[in-house]
Amino acid sequence: MKSIPKNTRGERTSWSRYELKYVISEAKAAVIAKFIEPYLKPDRYCRSQTNGAYPIVSLYLDSENLRLCRESLQGQLNRFKLRVRSYSDEPDCPRFFEIKRRANTVIIKSRARVTHQDVATLLAGHYVPPLKNNKTEADALKQFQLYMKGVSAKPKVLIRYMRQAYEGEEENRVRVTFDRQLAYKVSSSPEVTLNGGGWQHNMESVILEIKFTRLYPAWLGRMVRHFDLQQQSMSKYATSIKKACSLGFCAPKVPIFEY
Repeated sequence: MKSIPKNTRGERTSWSRYELKYVISEAKAAVIAKFIEPYLKPDRYCRSQTNGAYPIVSLYLDSENLRLCRESLQGQLNRFKLRVRSYSDEPDCPRFFEIKRRANTVIIKSRARVTHQDVATLLAGHYVPPLKNNKTEADALKQFQLYMKGVSAKPKVLIRYMRQAYEGEEENRVRVTFDRQLAYKVSSSPEVTLNGGGWQHNMESVILEIKFTRLYPAWLGRMVRHFDLQQQSMSKYATSIKKACSLGFCAPKVPIFEY
């Protein structure tokens, strides 16, 4: 999978927003993309790609009994995920340590960028300052390690997909994304890589996500009604783990299929 070139991706290191998710067909994704054109434009990373989409890969961490996955499947209103994200396999491109927390209906994300070489050291529990060693990113990285230690989290699975993203320039920061080619690879290695073998295809559908920081725009409401979009819980991590376990790639101590 082709990586995006080195850039200054990830200027924001902490933010909160609302997220709505839908699973749709390719045909519906095409007409929705046309519908949003008057309101949102492709983000700058999509504009830099010939196919209008860029790759994302994340290494997710969890406890031995997959506590974080089970909390997601249970729909707990207060939960979190731990992941290390990358947009490129180039060694000089940063990797991002991210905590994604849900507090009732609000999504809170914090991230810190680190070097490719420091990922294994940090996942082993040793502290290394982030690339931009300001207080916000240093605190985010320390909090990641605190959460990691609290649940004895280790690398469990790599998840990758292609993202087509649109965003607005207003203060409300509306963002609409279409994620395709969702695939996973069970891995206990502290490496975040897009390429290589062993990837398992997850689903054919497109994952549509609507994100905004303040008010729900009226035009989004019209779009949801016009295309009869049905909101649903959709965790790429939990979906991939559940499928991996059903195929015998992992064996959690606590069953996860009852939820």
